[in-house]
Amino acid sequence: MSPTPPDALLFITPVCRHCPAVLQSLSEMLKQSQIGKLTVVNIAAHPEQAAEYDVRGAPWVRLGSFTLTGAQSISELKQWAEWASGEEGTAHYVEHLLKEGGYKQAVAFIAADTQRLKALLTIVANPDANISVRLGVSGLLESYAHTPELQTLLPQLAELTFHPDHRVRADACHLLGLTGSTAARTYIETCLDDANEEVREIAAEALVSIKPAKH
Repeated sequence: MSPTPPDALLFITPVCRHCPAVLQSLSEMLKQSQIGKLTVVNIAAHPEQAAEYDVRGAPWVRLGSFTLTGAQSISELKQWAEWASGEEGTAHYVEHLLKEGGYKQAVAFIAADTQRLKALLTIVANPDANISVRLGVSGLLESYAHTPELQTLLPQLAELTFHPDHRVRADACHLLGLTGSTAARTYIETCLDDANEEVREIAAEALVSIKPAKH
């Protein structure tokens, strides 16, 4: 069963040179059932609606849960519409925000639905991801230290301690420590014997964050 196509909300202005192309692209996608509904708002006529969504420029598009600003080709819009459902799209969107310097937007996006944290682990698991993106994702996950939201990711983080790349194993150990869960001890302790020195060091530091197991 195909996922329900996302709805689109577009803000335009009379003087915006990219707005007509984005509007045409979204209209075409509507005809092809790649979006379910298209709502277009002229900022000049309804500045109060623009203020409600904190729109600061045009074109501004809300596609499902994703917010996109500036010129977007029809192929880009189709890709975002396709990604609007599922963890893969969430990871791509957070990566997009972090590359654009939108850390605060990424924080708000995750806070709106903390189940989106799980999707970030695909970036943690990619050692070749952009360094600023990896750092940003680490910051997002670290902000949920010692919370149930991060603790629910323990099984996936435990699996990453066996990743072939030592950078991923090191990050997994660090995040396991931040769960604060005694259930993480076993996986972190295994990393104390890792072949890589950095992993061993981070595993030792992570254990400090875990309360000793009760006997």
